[in-house]
Amino acid sequence: RSTWASSALRRHSGRFAEPSALGCLIADDLTTADVVPVAEFRAALRRFLRTSERNARAAGLTPQRYLLLLMIKGAGDHSEQSTVTELAKQLQLAQSTVTELVSRAEEIGLLERERSSVDGRIAHLRLTEEGERRLARSFTSNERERQELRAAFEHLQSGALADV
Repeated sequence: RSTWASSALRRHSGRFAEPSALGCLIADDLTTADVVPVAEFRAALRRFLRTSERNARAAGLTPQRYLLLLMIKGAGDHSEQSTVTELAKQLQLAQSTVTELVSRAEEIGLLERERSSVDGRIAHLRLTEEGERRLARSFTSNERERQELRAAFEHLQSGALADV
């Protein structure tokens, strides 16, 4: 069970049936109060994604390239670099798909590869100045949508916390 599923079972003891064969919780008595915050969050998430895609295109990036640059720049270890393997995990894509995406971004000058000094099979990917410029242009255009999404998420969480 997911963490959410387990907490939902605890939070709503008796209100949810056991997980189905597909691993989903089946609500015994799903209420509008349960659904509205989730629907609002999903709508805010969709608006965010749509605006992000539009802003990426305005900055001369495909939505996939925007995500690629964002994941490299926003590496969890703050190194501003990543590998194809790490990106495949983060983007939930096949490694071959990420390799092709990286190659095309490299061809147009958005990122560069640097072989690892420790393991020559590994290439670290970093943004070029052009990649930095386009990412910054797209990223700063999304500030309002990020704030709206944050507010929708907080509303969703405050509803969940009220049930505890």
